[in-house]
Amino acid sequence: MTLVFTLMLEMLLFLTGAGAQSVTQPDDHITVSEGARLELKCNYSSSVSPYLFWYVQYPNQGLQLLLKYESGDSLVSGIKGFEAEFRRSEESFHLRKIPAHWKDSAKCFCALS
Repeated sequence: MTLVFTLMLEMLLFLTGAGAQSVTQPDDHITVSEGARLELKCNYSSSVSPYLFWYVQYPNQGLQLLLKYESGDSLVSGIKGFEAEFRRSEESFHLRKIPAHWKDSAKCFCALS
């Protein structure tokens, strides 16, 4: 069984008065096989220390926070077995899950504050 993850091109982006910030999700959508490794990419640009978030929206449901990075440990564990790694040098915060399950099919959003 294959899973489809939709990454919306409309990013959740919050601007602060400290300077311009941006976040991009390079993939429009990805398809992975059940049991395979899932990785959703999120790249950001910020002139200050970022707060990064991953949200998920399952069919017929509202947005739900999966995980967030504020400071400290670069590997962040979230709900439902998801994790993301903050890499300042690469300006990335990619979401991962091993193994992916068909119940994980959803729209995922990366956000920056």
